[in-house]
Amino acid sequence: MTGRPYAVPVPKGYRVGPWEVREALASGAFATVYAARLAGEGGPGMPDRAALKFLPTGTRTPRQLRHLRELAEREVELLGRLRAPRLIRMYDTLTVDDPGHPELDGATVLVLERAEGSLNVVLERDPKPESGPALLAQICEGLHQLHHAGWVHGDLKPANVLLMKDGSVRLADFNLAAELEGTHAYAPVFATPDYTPPELLWPEIDERGTRVRPSADIWAFGVLAHVALTGSFPLPGGGTEARADAATRYARGAEELRLSPELPETWREIVRDCLAPTHTERAARIPGTGALLRRVEDAAGAARSARLPRLRPRRWRRAAPVAVLVATALLGATAVTYGLRDEPPAAAAPPSCEKPAVYEDGTHGRGYTAGWNSTWDFAIKQGDGGSQVREAQCLLKHLHGITEVGAVDGDFGPMTHGAVVTFQKRAGLAADGIVEARTWSALRKGGEV
Repeated sequence: MTGRPYAVPVPKGYRVGPWEVREALASGAFATVYAARLAGEGGPGMPDRAALKFLPTGTRTPRQLRHLRELAEREVELLGRLRAPRLIRMYDTLTVDDPGHPELDGATVLVLERAEGSLNVVLERDPKPESGPALLAQICEGLHQLHHAGWVHGDLKPANVLLMKDGSVRLADFNLAAELEGTHAYAPVFATPDYTPPELLWPEIDERGTRVRPSADIWAFGVLAHVALTGSFPLPGGGTEARADAATRYARGAEELRLSPELPETWREIVRDCLAPTHTERAARIPGTGALLRRVEDAAGAARSARLPRLRPRRWRRAAPVAVLVATALLGATAVTYGLRDEPPAAAAPPSCEKPAVYEDGTHGRGYTAGWNSTWDFAIKQGDGGSQVREAQCLLKHLHGITEVGAVDGDFGPMTHGAVVTFQKRAGLAADGIVEARTWSALRKGGEV
């Protein structure tokens, strides 16, 4: 607990729905995050542990509430409509009904996938972590998944990159995310200056907000990559304001980009292209996150992620309840600073498709991974595509010897469906061709585990 005036004190052992509150993980001006364990009936697919973000019922002016509602709508809509391996999952929203505790009564709680820590915490402990390149490859994959679905993150920075227990990455905090309308999206007038491109530091604003493009996230990724690989920002200045001034001068041609000599040569051109001074130059050098991802994977020495499938027609949802929207906006302001484990993941070497590695999952125990997708409970079926499909194909082919899976290409086609059915029959499971929790668990077991 940080002791900030708007932090929400919740006693250990307090029950909210099926959840029992455990230790505090983080606290900000508007919310407190607690670890929680499932102590009641949680419904299908609910994990046995989660992160609960508590929002107090303190008074707000109507103008503040309208503004927070706008921010919240973005995150709730995105998390409700998108589900991808590199994006944090939202399981549920709850409202506290407890008149006996007026300080908690009416508070809204967001139930999220629990992370072990954030990249921000990693960088505070080790400004140039050895795992930096591998983490950047996963961050870029998450950014590509987001852009592929038609969204701009709008606030990519180390605090919004979460690390799971198995070492995999999740992007989080989408209250500034915006859905593209053609080439642009409209975002609120907020930013983290160190990760904001020059054209958005003093943007033109209309009644819909600030016009942003996907290239804003590419700039942010370039800054993040430079920070993670060198421990320093790519533009000079002893503070945020000084660095923002330097970015403005750089965009006007009055300041040079001075990349750190500690930046590895394999990353220098990538970072320089991400940090092109204008949107036009950036888009010319990096036409999209798909192209960027391949370059980043090559620089990191990471296995190629599967190509993403063609998008299906969108299914629009009704707006979320106002209480949930306000809660999400406020909760998004909380910095996630979970404490990391001291010990490394169980895998002794990075996993590859041909050589899956053993790792430890907090819920399911030891098992094999072929790409750090943490897909024990992520259901996939024929017609789906992506890195989680590729991992299933890898495990079928290289761990269980089912070569009839066909090409390891990330497309769940008829051959992959047939291979899954073959495996399910062999494992004594319902042979429905759908890879869900039980099939994932069986797929990840074998040999030494």
